[in-house]
Amino acid sequence: MINTVISPALATSMDATLLAGRDLEAEINQLRRKRNAVILAHYYQEGEIQDLADFVGDSLDLSRKAAATKADVILFCGVRFMAEVAKIVAPDRTVLLPDGLAGCSLEESCWPEPFKHFRDQHPDHIAVTYINCSAEVKALSDVIVTSSNAEAIIRQLPEDEPILFAPDRHLGAYLQRKTGRKMTLWPGTCIVHEQFSEHELIKLKAQHPGALVASHPECPEGILLHSDFVGSTSAILNFVNQSDAREFIIGTEQHIIHQMESHLKKAGAPAKIFHPLPGADGSCSCSRCPFMAMNTMEKIYLALLNNAPRIEFPEPLRLAALKPLERMLEMSKGIGVMPKN
Repeated sequence: MINTVISPALATSMDATLLAGRDLEAEINQLRRKRNAVILAHYYQEGEIQDLADFVGDSLDLSRKAAATKADVILFCGVRFMAEVAKIVAPDRTVLLPDGLAGCSLEESCWPEPFKHFRDQHPDHIAVTYINCSAEVKALSDVIVTSSNAEAIIRQLPEDEPILFAPDRHLGAYLQRKTGRKMTLWPGTCIVHEQFSEHELIKLKAQHPGALVASHPECPEGILLHSDFVGSTSAILNFVNQSDAREFIIGTEQHIIHQMESHLKKAGAPAKIFHPLPGADGSCSCSRCPFMAMNTMEKIYLALLNNAPRIEFPEPLRLAALKPLERMLEMSKGIGVMPKN
C-alpha cells in the first residue's frame, strides 16, 4: 500500500531527545521553503501542528487545496489514507506522511481482499465507500463519499439499485435512517467515535443543561439521538461558529476544539466553552485519535529533511482509485453539508 523511501521505523525512532534544543518551527519553515512544500494538517492534529500548517481542514478538501498550489512537495499531517488521496489527485507531486505507520482504524478494518470477497458476494450491488479506506479499496469501489456528501450522493442513486456501504457501520446506519435506503453494511468502526458513551453524554448534558451537542455521524446511534447537530468535522466547526449558544459538547476527536477556539479568536468573537465527549469511564482520553497523535513536530522536520516517508503506488492503482473519487466529485456538484439531525 505504501512504499516508503526511508523506513517508518527509522523515521519514528528519531525522537524528541535527539532534536532537543532546536527551534523546530524555524527549521521546518526553512525546509518548507527549500523543498517548495505545502504543509496540510487535519483538524484532528495537535494544535501546534495546525498552527504550523498552510491549510487546516478535512482530508479531501486539503488534498484539493494542495493540488491547486504550485508546491513540489505535499506534507500531509494526518493518516495514511489521507496522504494517499493527495497522491491520487496530485500524482506529479511528492507526498510525504510524517509517520509512515499512521494508519486508521476504519482503513484497517477493511482490507482489500476481504472487501473484494464482500463485493463478489453481492455482484448486483453498487459499492458506496467512505473515503476512510485504502487506495486498493477505493479502486474496488463504485463511488467514494465523505461524511459531508454521503447523504446527497446516496439520494441520487436509483432506488432499485441495492447498496453496499463500507467501512463505517455507524455512518452507514445513520445514512440508512436519513435516506430510507436499505444498505448492506461493512462492520467497521472508528476507534475514537466508537468509544463515546451515551451514559456519560447524558450525565454531561445534565451538568451543562445549556450546552448543545454536536456529533460526527461516525458515532453510535445512542450518541446521535442526543445530539443537536450531526455533521462532518467541517460542518460541526461551522455549526459552532454560527450558533448563538455559548457552550457545546463535542462528539468527535477533540483537537477540532483548537480550530473552534482559533476561529472565534480571529473573528474577535466572545469565547465559548467546549466539552469533549468522554468514554465509558468518564475520564479516558478516548476522544484523542492515537493514529493522528503519531505525527509530531520532530517527524515533520525529519520528513522534510529526508524527503520521506513517501507515498508511492503503481499508476494503474492510482487511476483505478481516482475513478470513484471523480464520480463522487461529479455527483457532489452544488450540494451542501449534512443537515441538522
